[in-house]
Amino acid sequence: MSLIQKEIADFSVQCYQNNAFHAVTKADVLGKWSVFFFYPADFTFVCPTELEDLANKYAEFQAAGCEIYAVSCDTHFVHKAWHDASERIQKIQYPMLADPTHCLAKDFEVYIEADGVAERGSFIVNPEGKIVAYEVNAGNVGRNADELLRKVARELGDGNIDADPCRRGPQESACDWCPFASACWFDEKRDKPHYLQKTTQEEFWQLVDEEVTRRG
Repeated sequence: MSLIQKEIADFSVQCYQNNAFHAVTKADVLGKWSVFFFYPADFTFVCPTELEDLANKYAEFQAAGCEIYAVSCDTHFVHKAWHDASERIQKIQYPMLADPTHCLAKDFEVYIEADGVAERGSFIVNPEGKIVAYEVNAGNVGRNADELLRKVARELGDGNIDADPCRRGPQESACDWCPFASACWFDEKRDKPHYLQKTTQEEFWQLVDEEVTRRG
């Protein structure tokens, strides 16, 4: 069953951030955009590459008004020990949530009970505390911070576009990635293709056929 528009449950967990421990609750999440970034465990191999990638993009997430919460089923003490031992993890400035009771992993439905760890799940949560986008990867497949940032930017209303192609950069128009871009025309502000409003479906597909023929 889809988790889209599911409201996250109340929670209170310990966190390690900037050489200190503190509590994080649902109240801290409400009122702003958030990414919950679940990973299996500290002191592993793929996880630090993902977390370092996020750390390198953290300023851009912050500039977009989005907080990052890394989550594993380790304790906050283990988070600190990993931070102290790893140069990659020392780059992290965002909160590292401890979920040893699995309350978050179960609420986001990424808990692997047989292993006692979380799957690699990325969840975008809106200011109302509802999940608006997510993906869950196999345990050995790392994630890309640029792609996650693109999704966050789209949820925040980046640009006046009706669809967001894959691999679109933050400075690119959606139409820069459209294979039929020359088959439509734009108003003075270039904010919406006219064919969405002024062209019938039959006329539009005729334009597409002409474009395909032109490109060979």
